[in-house]
Amino acid sequence: MENIIYYITALLMVTVGVVVVKKLAGCLVRTVVIFILLAILAALYFFYRSEASA
Repeated sequence: MENIIYYITALLMVTVGVVVVKKLAGCLVRTVVIFILLAILAALYFFYRSEASA
């Protein structure tokens, strides 16, 4: 059940990120937002993996 919640959260974050990026103007701002979202997703992934193996 935790996997489903994790993937729903990741999908929701990506969806909200895409909507926010479309509303923002400028390529630099868009790039920064995408890198921040990717960093958060990577942190969630590694945190989840460390919790799952413990």
